[in-house]
Amino acid sequence: MAGGEDGVREAGVSSADGSAWAEELLDHLRPTGRDVRRVVAWLADAVQGIAALQDDTGTLLVGTRPPLDDHLVAAVAGGRIASAAWEGQGRHLRLVRVAYPNPQSAGVLAVSRETPFDRRTADIVTHTVQVIELLLKAGEMTAAGRRLEQATSDLRLAILQLLMVEDTVSARRVAAGLWPGLLDTDSACVYVVEGTAEERDRLAEDCIDVTGEQALVVLCPAVDEHVIVVTPGEAEARQLRSLIGPRPRTFLGGSARHSLARTATAYGQAVSALAVAHFRPDKAAVYAERTHPERLIDPAALRGWTDRLLRPLDTLPHHTRAELLATTRLGLEFTAVSAAKVLGVSRNTVRARMERVEGLLRTDFADLTARAVVHLALNIQVSLADAPADGDTSEAAPVTLCDLLSGPAMRTWAQDLLAHLGKDSRDLRRTLRAWIAEGGNAERAAHTLGVHAQTVREHVRSAEPVLERQLLAGGTDLYEVVLAHLVLGDLERPALEAAK
Repeated sequence: MAGGEDGVREAGVSSADGSAWAEELLDHLRPTGRDVRRVVAWLADAVQGIAALQDDTGTLLVGTRPPLDDHLVAAVAGGRIASAAWEGQGRHLRLVRVAYPNPQSAGVLAVSRETPFDRRTADIVTHTVQVIELLLKAGEMTAAGRRLEQATSDLRLAILQLLMVEDTVSARRVAAGLWPGLLDTDSACVYVVEGTAEERDRLAEDCIDVTGEQALVVLCPAVDEHVIVVTPGEAEARQLRSLIGPRPRTFLGGSARHSLARTATAYGQAVSALAVAHFRPDKAAVYAERTHPERLIDPAALRGWTDRLLRPLDTLPHHTRAELLATTRLGLEFTAVSAAKVLGVSRNTVRARMERVEGLLRTDFADLTARAVVHLALNIQVSLADAPADGDTSEAAPVTLCDLLSGPAMRTWAQDLLAHLGKDSRDLRRTLRAWIAEGGNAERAAHTLGVHAQTVREHVRSAEPVLERQLLAGGTDLYEVVLAHLVLGDLERPALEAAK
């Protein structure tokens, strides 16, 4: 047995005998060939023997391990000797220490062959170790870069989730360390960019580039095709539109401007606008571009009705109330699973919070009309939160849902919206009314209408481009259509205390 020092590695490839092995070994450093397994396999073939790489704990990482002396391996791995040679039982063995990126640990490359190691094979082993060390270092740098990217992505998501539950103080505190000034604003818009799942990472990078890192760009945890962008500035919003034109199957939906505490509402608006963008030639839409029912009702009446409807939640502590309202807004807009992913909680938590709101409001969210009315109240609460109240309304007569929906402007809006369905000879309006009455259940609606469930689904799907609203996905689009039916008396009003 013989030991060697690190100086043996100082010989470069040019000191070899000029054989083709040097070029073959260097090929493993090319971007397309960086694989330690392939290098070890190549080494075994080059020396006409077997080779293995193990870590300092003795765990085999790559290759076929020959019989080894544990004490000798420990000496090499521990750095007491840099390399060792051993001969016995008709085999010739070389052990060489492999430095890891982490200086606290090291590996051992073991090479065994039946014939003695000559200068050529010794050089091959020595330079192979150098290549392996370079590949390990490159791999660690790549892994570290990915960990940093993932940590940054997780941090962006954490900030968004804090904004979703109205904890703007914590959101600003978290953002200040990496993106100073990012949330130094009272209000912002939320945009949702939709592309393909395969290209989403690149799309997110482009969103960061065009906004100059002046916006919060988050990979949506609920929808694999979505990138969420919270932008305080108008210039950044305009830049996002530049990404849509040249990209096929890419769409943009934006919200109205809201305070940071209303990020959850803005997000729901952006998703609603995104649905409209699918029907637009420029593939982009903003929520404020279309008339919404709450804008057609007297603000003072809206405020009084909303305050009475949501009053049971006023007895809760502020944080609990904000948490329940934020969860309910998202839970009414999306599925429990999607809402849970956006908020960073379990779907059972989302359901439990919404069930608590159901109990406080004495309603049932399985009823689409109840969902639509509560959704309306939550939207009104957000839109009027920062607006000054018009005097003391405590003595005013209570306003009912019937009062809110019976105005001429509301009736005109509802008639105009649902009139589009009359352009189809299949009586889409009748199918849609039955489907809503049955809680969006196609099978029950089909039984009521005496048709096949697939026919119901096809009719509802056909109504979407006519109304320029997504119905099967639920959310704001569907609730507006439900309200239109309520305005025209086509559906029974839900059992809600303030709705009467």
